[in-house]
Amino acid sequence: MVIKKTYKDLKPTLMDSTIKGVKYPYYEILGDGQIIFVVSPGTNGLEFNKTTVLSNSYPNIQVYQCLSGQGMILMQRLDFEGEAKEFKVISMPVGLQVTVPIGWVTCLVNVGRNFLVVLANIGIESSLLDSKEALKKKGLAYYIVQKKGEISFEPNTNYKVLPQISTE
Repeated sequence: MVIKKTYKDLKPTLMDSTIKGVKYPYYEILGDGQIIFVVSPGTNGLEFNKTTVLSNSYPNIQVYQCLSGQGMILMQRLDFEGEAKEFKVISMPVGLQVTVPIGWVTCLVNVGRNFLVVLANIGIESSLLDSKEALKKKGLAYYIVQKKGEISFEPNTNYKVLPQISTE
């Protein structure tokens, strides 16, 4: 089954939801115990196109593998009050696999000019992908934006404390 996500689906996690953006930001191709994310290229204002936030409440680690394109996976761990405790950015070249521990929230960001295609071992039960805490704060602790042709991080002012950005 293919699910087409619209700009309206992405709006709650955007830095500036008043600016027009990518009409169809991404697609989910659902399989048995896996999802293929196809993230469109482009920007939503200054912000690179992305998926909405997904929480790993899955009873196992999640594994994301980049099949095509150029992207990043953002990973964030929240404390009990919904504040960001850790924030990681991992560049995803083709072939790279990234493991996401239980309890972390993720977001895929397309920073390239072509589609970003990522395979994940995620079941389709929405109860396991609950991301309400991050959605209350309009996404993760940082937005990935384009400034003067460069990739930059813009703090999400809905968080009281912003953790240091770690990269892998």
